[in-house]
Amino acid sequence: MHALADYGLLALGSRLRAISEQLYALADEVYRLRGLGLQGRWFPLLRLLHDQGPQSVGSIAAQIGQTHSAVSQLADRLVTEGWLEVVDDPADRRRRCLSLGERSREAIRQARPAWQAIVQELEQRCAAAGIDMLQTLSTFEALIGADLAPAIAARCQASDRANLRVVDFDAALREHFYRLNADWLRKYFYLEEIDHRVLSQPEQEILAGGGEVLFALLGEQVVGTCALKVESPGVFELTKMAVDESHQGLGVGRRLLARAIEVFRQRQGKTLFLESSTKLTPALNLYLSMGFEHQPTLKPDSHYSRSDVYMIWRETPASATAPAQA
Repeated sequence: MHALADYGLLALGSRLRAISEQLYALADEVYRLRGLGLQGRWFPLLRLLHDQGPQSVGSIAAQIGQTHSAVSQLADRLVTEGWLEVVDDPADRRRRCLSLGERSREAIRQARPAWQAIVQELEQRCAAAGIDMLQTLSTFEALIGADLAPAIAARCQASDRANLRVVDFDAALREHFYRLNADWLRKYFYLEEIDHRVLSQPEQEILAGGGEVLFALLGEQVVGTCALKVESPGVFELTKMAVDESHQGLGVGRRLLARAIEVFRQRQGKTLFLESSTKLTPALNLYLSMGFEHQPTLKPDSHYSRSDVYMIWRETPASATAPAQA
C-alpha cells in the first residue's frame, strides 16, 4: 500500500478497503486453521441474525452499513449453500425474512473461541501501539456526515473562484470561442449566419476593427468567453458571451463582463450596448447588476432575429471604482 500511503487522506477510502480485505483474509485463515467453513465477509450478517433473530434484507443492509444489493446477493448464496433459511416475518407474514440455519448455528458455536482470540490479539497490539482504534473509528465516523459532501463542494467552488482568470485573445484559444457560443446558441436558439461568420473569424470580424475577444480560464480550461465588437467610432457592442454550463455559479459571466467594461474604458469608448432576449432572465439580471439599462425600443438596425432586448451601459460611481480582476 505504499502508493496509497503517499496519496494521504485522498486515498483514505481505498486504504480502509485494503485494510478490510486484510482483516477478512485474516479471519479466513483462522477459520481454515480451525477447520471451519465460514468466511470473514459473512460475519456481520451472521452475527446480526444470531443476536437479533430473523431480519429482512433491507433491515440487515441498514444495520450493517451495506447496500441492499450486496446483502441480497450474499443471502442468496448462503441460502443456496444451506447456511441461511428463508422464513415468514413474524410481524408481517407477507414479508420474507432471513434466519440462521442449523449449519450456521453450529459453525458460530465453534467460531466463538476464534473470535475471542482475534479480539484479544488485536486489542493487545493496539494497546502496545498506543491506539484506541474503536474510539478513533467512532470519532471519524461522526465526521463523515451528510454535510461532508456539500462542504467539500463549497471548498472546491471557492478554490475555482480564486483560480479563475480572464485573458485577452489568443489564437490558440480560438476554437473555444466558437465551441462555447455554438453550444449556447444551439441550446436556446440556433446559429444565424452572422453568428457563424463572427465565431469562425474573430480576427477579421472583431479584432481587426479594434474590438477584443476575452476568455475565462480555470487553470488551462476555457470555461467562458465574450467579445467587444466595434460598431462605429466609440460605439462598442458586448456580444458572444457564453459560459460552460458545468462551471456556472462561479461568477464567470460577471468576471468576463467586468473585464469587458474595463477594456471599453481603456479604448475610451463612448457607448457600450448589447442585444439579448427576454428568454435569458439570469443573463439580463447580470447585465442590470453591472450597470446596463433597458432601452424603450429595440435597436433599429439589429443583426439578430432572436433579439428582443436592447440595453446600454451607464457609468455609475460604483462601477467607476470597481476594477476587474484579470
